[in-house]
Amino acid sequence: MSLFKPMENLGDEPQEKNEQKPQEREHVKCLILGSGPAGYTAAIYAARANMEPVLYQGMEPGGQLTTTTDVENFPGYPEGVSGPQMMEDFKKQAERFGTDIRWGMATAVNFDKMPREVVIDDKKVIEADTVIIATGASAKYLGLEAEKKYAGSGVSACATCDGFFYKGKDVAVVGGGDTACEEALYLAGLARKVYMIVRKPYLRASKIMQHRVMNTPNIEILFEHETKDLYGDGVVEGAILVKKRGTPEEEEVKLKIDGFFLAIGHKPNSEIFQEYLETDEVGYIKTVPGTTRTNVEGVFACGDVQDKVYRQAITAAGTGAMAAIEAERYWAEKYAQTHPA
Repeated sequence: MSLFKPMENLGDEPQEKNEQKPQEREHVKCLILGSGPAGYTAAIYAARANMEPVLYQGMEPGGQLTTTTDVENFPGYPEGVSGPQMMEDFKKQAERFGTDIRWGMATAVNFDKMPREVVIDDKKVIEADTVIIATGASAKYLGLEAEKKYAGSGVSACATCDGFFYKGKDVAVVGGGDTACEEALYLAGLARKVYMIVRKPYLRASKIMQHRVMNTPNIEILFEHETKDLYGDGVVEGAILVKKRGTPEEEEVKLKIDGFFLAIGHKPNSEIFQEYLETDEVGYIKTVPGTTRTNVEGVFACGDVQDKVYRQAITAAGTGAMAAIEAERYWAEKYAQTHPA
C-alpha cells in the first residue's frame, strides 16, 4: 500500500489537510540518508562515479563521532583528530566531488514504488533511483543529565574507541550482558581497575563471558547497584551509586573513577524502514552477506544501522564505499540506457 495518495487527488482534500501533505517532489539518481563515516564515504564514492548524490544529514549531522573528543585509531591521522573535525573533513571531501549536502531527515518511505520514495521533514518527496541508508545506531543511555554534561569528558559508549585514554586509570562499565562483559574485558587490558555496575544480582551474559570476567583480577562486579549521578570538575571524577539491599532502604556509594562506559545496548535508527526492509530482532537492517544489498532492489544499507558487531568508524566507512559501488553498478544496469548521464 502506498504511503501517499496520488497527487491529483490532493485537490479534493480540505485546504487545511492540503498543507500537511508532502507536495514538493524531486528526482535524484542516488539519495544518501545519514552523515557519519558511512554516509560521507558513500557520498565521496558516488560523486566520483557521477551518481550526483544528494545527502541528507539527519538529526545528528556527523553521527556519533561528533560526541567524541579524540579519535586516534583512524588511519591518516597520525597525531589523532577530534571527532567533529574528522567529520568536517569527510564532509569537505564529499562536497569537493559535488555531493549535494542538505539539512533535513527522512520521516517516511515508500519502497513499493519505483523509483523509491523518501519523505524529508514530512513535506518533500524525493524519488530516488537508488537509496543508501547510513542512519547509524544510537547508544542507549541511562537518562542522566550528567551523561550529557560529561559526554566526551569521561562518558563514552564505546570502549574500543575511547579505552586508550584511560590507560592506567579506574573506569566503570554499566551493564550485565555480553556487550558489557566484552567492554570490561577490553578495558581490563588498559585500565588499572574496572568496575562493572550491574543492576541485577546476576550477569545476563553467556557462561563463557561470565567466567572470563570473574577470573580477570582487575575487574570487580558491583551487583545490585544503579547509577544515580556522576560528578567532577569539567571531567568525570566519580559516580554516585545506589546500592539495593532487598528492602526499601537504599545506600548511596561514591565510586571514584575516571571513565564511565555505557554498555546497555544500541538502537539502530531503522524504524521508518522496517515495513519494507528485513531486520533482526533488535532492528539492525539485514544485508546480503558480503554486500550492502537489502531485500529491496536498489536500496542499500551501510554503517552501524546494519553492523551490530564492529561499530567502528573505519568499518562504517568501508561499507559506505561498498554501498556506493553497488549502487552505481545497479544504476548502470537498470537505468543507464534509458537515462544516460
